[in-house]
Amino acid sequence: MPYVNVKITREGATAAQKAEIIAGVTDLLVRVLDKDPATTFVLIDEVELEDWGIGGVPTEEYRRRNRARG
Repeated sequence: MPYVNVKITREGATAAQKAEIIAGVTDLLVRVLDKDPATTFVLIDEVELEDWGIGGVPTEEYRRRNRARG
């Protein structure tokens, strides 16, 4: 009975996109680990952008730095 928790930033993922994530993660576990899709749980948590950090800085700062580089 797999349980997968997917965390994404709250930036407007649609219901259709979330459904595709759920289906894709479930399909992956069925294909790779031969899990039963009926007992595979996928939870999507949306996190406020300011509550997410990458490389020791808030996400928005990380993105600003990368835009400046590229």
